[in-house]
Amino acid sequence: MIDAPAGLSPWREAVVRVGRASGAGIRRAAGTVRPVTWALIVTTAALWVLGTVLGWWELTVAAVVLSVILVACALLLIGRTAYDVGLDLTRTRVVVGERAVGALMLANPGTRAILPSRVVLPVGAGRGVFAVARLAPGESVEELFAIPTSRRGVLPVGPVSVVRGDPLGLFERVHRRDDPVDLYVHPRTVAFDGQTLGFLRDLEGLPATDLSPDDVSFHALREYQPGDDLRHVHWRSTARTGALMVRQYEETRRSHFVIGLSGAAGDYRTDAEFELAISVAGSIGLRALRDSRRVDVHVPGRTLPSGTGKRFLDALAALEHTRPRDGRLEALAGQVAAAVALASIVVLVCGSTVDASRLRLACSRLPYGARVLAVRAEPGAAPAMRRIGEASVVTVGALDELPAALRKVLA
Repeated sequence: MIDAPAGLSPWREAVVRVGRASGAGIRRAAGTVRPVTWALIVTTAALWVLGTVLGWWELTVAAVVLSVILVACALLLIGRTAYDVGLDLTRTRVVVGERAVGALMLANPGTRAILPSRVVLPVGAGRGVFAVARLAPGESVEELFAIPTSRRGVLPVGPVSVVRGDPLGLFERVHRRDDPVDLYVHPRTVAFDGQTLGFLRDLEGLPATDLSPDDVSFHALREYQPGDDLRHVHWRSTARTGALMVRQYEETRRSHFVIGLSGAAGDYRTDAEFELAISVAGSIGLRALRDSRRVDVHVPGRTLPSGTGKRFLDALAALEHTRPRDGRLEALAGQVAAAVALASIVVLVCGSTVDASRLRLACSRLPYGARVLAVRAEPGAAPAMRRIGEASVVTVGALDELPAALRKVLA
């Protein structure tokens, strides 16, 4: 409660407190009036005035009838709605097309009965309405519900609202209970066998073409040169040839897996292409995580969480088209190169509007020495594979075609 301003006399403080309490009560009462009811109240007042001034008893009778209806409907707001509300979703993460099943528990913890009311459960942009009968003291009721999921996204479920109103819908008193729960609708993914794109799971990393005097991947022997580390001298070869020989190594890269998913609306013809691209990225990323890879996932302007499969799919569930100022596929490739200069493999995922010239430009901006795969999502298209520079480009018309397409790349 807000205290009255200091320095006022006791009676003035009491007046201020009463005024504030009255104002709060008026605001709460006004909040129960629906917009159509305000129009009806104005009409009733006008009928009273016209009936009195003009002496038309018909207008006065109409005013009396409307007044009785308004008062009777307002009286139906009287009553407690102090339910104990519990919302339980059996699963807070489902795949597109699955149903999320839950239960809504209502209990009357008081000593008086709670009259019939309606309970509204918002689910995303929609809502479910449950009619709750009279609950005696200590009585409880459970309402089961199922949420169909036809689109990927994050749906807030709740908060539960208890609504007390009249049959005509003129007045409505709403009390919110409980906290909302997020329902993650993950994109469809497909599982496939084998190591991701043929990379071995070892401790040495992936050999590069650059030679180094000190690494863990042995390459060859050469003659000693001043400044070489004597720890790398190969004594058996030295004894056999008579010349001091040292080991030479290949520089290696760790198995660092990067996915670049274009979120630019201009890189896709339809929303279906965008959804297919997300499913492709999700499938490849999950396979890489199962192979114990270090996986980075980039979209224009930011990086998606990908430490675990659950966090990765949660991020994909909430993904929307990126802002135009964040750029398209070419800008995303530059972002990947700046963030992960030693990437072992980069997978670019985009839509069918990205042509060969744009793919070539994007691939040229990726880290040197990284293996590159580009996947174009085009629903309904025949599977196809081609080479653009050093990159393999795969066109996928359906998610189920992805495993076969990747096998072709490995072959």
